[in-house]
Amino acid sequence: MKKAILATKVGMTQIFNEDGSLVPVTVLQAGPCVVTQVKTVENDGYEAVQVGYAEKKERYNEKGALVHPHGVNKAEKGHFDKAGTSCKRYVREFKFENAAEYTLGQEIKADIFAAGDKVDATAISKGKGFQGAIKRYGQHRGPMKHGSKFHRHQGSNGASSDPSRVFKGKGMPGHMGHVKVTVQNLEVVRVDVENNLLLVKGAVPGPKKALVTIKETVKANA
Repeated sequence: MKKAILATKVGMTQIFNEDGSLVPVTVLQAGPCVVTQVKTVENDGYEAVQVGYAEKKERYNEKGALVHPHGVNKAEKGHFDKAGTSCKRYVREFKFENAAEYTLGQEIKADIFAAGDKVDATAISKGKGFQGAIKRYGQHRGPMKHGSKFHRHQGSNGASSDPSRVFKGKGMPGHMGHVKVTVQNLEVVRVDVENNLLLVKGAVPGPKKALVTIKETVKANA
């Protein structure tokens, strides 16, 4: 059975193992998630489970007045009402082998994982803004004195006559970070069932409060 859950990144800390060794860990608020839709081969052509995470307010009140401009709209609210759940901020889909065993409104908590499990963590990395080639790609700078006019430029862009163009993939200044990143084969060090916390060894992508998708690793034997 494949396991997966949505979590929020709390931050990093360190703990001590039973042998006294220090382990850096990332604390994740994992769930509780709720099943908002179960997809079947008959209706959708494949089996999957759609889960929702984190509460979100409704856009309109009972009288139809706008109260939260960025809240859940009527179509989304109808989807959650059909599942018998409250409105959720995040909705993601997981392909489980036993998707048919899940029911609408069922909760998925951090206790699906145990200490020693290996997981893959996916999140949107920290955004760095517009950066030059030195920071973005680790390129070397030019001489900083003796009349040099070349300091932090990205270097030659290409010959003039042949090929008369800039090749694709040329390292140039641009937007850095804020992309989907997956770190594989991370170890779950500790599980706090009461508070739905996962302590994962090492670093996890994204800033604090970022949405993180935790899945059973595809490199279990690595």
